[in-house]
Amino acid sequence: MSTPVIRLHPEDGVVIARATLLPGAPVAPGVAAAERIPAGHKVAVRALAEGEAIHRYGQIIGFATRPIAPGAHVHVHNCGMGDFAKDYAYSQDARPTAMANEKLTFSGIRRPDGRVATRNYIGILTSVNCSAHVAGLVADVFKRNPFTGHDPLAAYPNVDGVVALTHKTGCGMTDGEPLRLLRRTLAGYARHVNFSHVVVLGLGCEVNQIAGLLEEQRLAGRVRNMDIQAMGGTRKTVEAAVAFVHEVLAESNEVRREPVPVSELVVALQCGGSDGYSGVSANPALGAASDLLVRHGGTVILSETPETYGAEHLLTRRAVSQEVGEKLVGLMRWWEDYTAREGAEMNANPSPGNKAGGLTTILEKSLGAMAKAGSTNLMDVVRYAEPVTARGFVFMDTPGYDPVAATGQVAGGANLVCFTTGRGSVFGCKPSPSIKLATNTPMFQRMEDDMDINCGTILDGEETVQECGQRIFEMMIRTASGERTKSESFDAGGAEFAPWVIGATM
Repeated sequence: MSTPVIRLHPEDGVVIARATLLPGAPVAPGVAAAERIPAGHKVAVRALAEGEAIHRYGQIIGFATRPIAPGAHVHVHNCGMGDFAKDYAYSQDARPTAMANEKLTFSGIRRPDGRVATRNYIGILTSVNCSAHVAGLVADVFKRNPFTGHDPLAAYPNVDGVVALTHKTGCGMTDGEPLRLLRRTLAGYARHVNFSHVVVLGLGCEVNQIAGLLEEQRLAGRVRNMDIQAMGGTRKTVEAAVAFVHEVLAESNEVRREPVPVSELVVALQCGGSDGYSGVSANPALGAASDLLVRHGGTVILSETPETYGAEHLLTRRAVSQEVGEKLVGLMRWWEDYTAREGAEMNANPSPGNKAGGLTTILEKSLGAMAKAGSTNLMDVVRYAEPVTARGFVFMDTPGYDPVAATGQVAGGANLVCFTTGRGSVFGCKPSPSIKLATNTPMFQRMEDDMDINCGTILDGEETVQECGQRIFEMMIRTASGERTKSESFDAGGAEFAPWVIGATM
């Protein structure tokens, strides 16, 4: 470790503490820490006047709310939001992507319709919360126990599992946009390439009628469906659904992996439990991996619109067209109206954990979060849970809450998830495997059973962002080929299914 701080841009007025700094620790030539600076937090390297813009990454992250002396801790007590002009400069930085000549492959599952899966699950979806328990009872019959080794699917080694994906809505809602959004999400999972077969369970009297779901989303013939009331209650529905799974297990097990192009990968980019290191290590390293995948013809999906707020002008410059860039700006205006209606503020996004980790404003978090998407062109902007059809870097509108955001990305077609975390996360996302990327070595060591890759090596001076990105890219390929992630070792990923609930609950 060469220095006790990290400088991200030569013009920045702050640097980042690699570890906790005690008073007197050097932070810049002629500048020492004037107080204790927690690990991952910011310290001023020059005097900042009240109202002056504070820069990190060479970009504005906030404004001094009072005079800040050199060596002072810069955080929520002296740094806040403020207005500043953004130049969207649509497509100004868009450049042709240098595609890789090497034809890389992974060992994937080619479905009859030509799509490629990374996992092979049987899914149990629910139209409404009222059928959630019944769905769970069905899945429990086939549940593997990662601790005892009990495996009801031992005779079907090519089936990754039977998973129930339940939710808290489906009724007590209007039949406008809230219902359309839920149905779009459920349909994305019903069609997901990582499911060989799907059954949808309903109660029978809910707003989200299964017949309407099948007709609106054109799912007839794609899924089996059952209503508890029509089936005659819990026991008969469970027996029928269990019989359905037994009926399709042999067919599901017939799949075989084969070499397929890396371009078939669609990767959801996620972060949760972020800290001051997220935008320094794991996020830019994932961005480097994203660039590698895009240059091999693959697709990455960035989301979490509220966590792009304030930095969207950097993405509009990379938009492949003005139309695509304007879609992103339109999302920001919608979110401003949406949060105003709910009595919230877009600039109040960082969670208590984010703030404890060193993130101060939504601008700071956004700049670090968008690093996950690398540097290639923004090819398209889509709504929540819409199918992603463009190749390359795509943005999906989602909330910042990671289970809801990841649910939308997987509904849109992501067959792999990469999830960066600084505070620690135990997230899974069935039917797609989730790779966990730790931003710092202490957390990686503390939660090694849950973390797949340590990106703290960048902070420790052991490798560059590009070298870490190469490691992530290689793990993407291994995971897509069937290697289990840490979250999969604990069978995580069923309970985290969380469709975005908008509108009034009636």
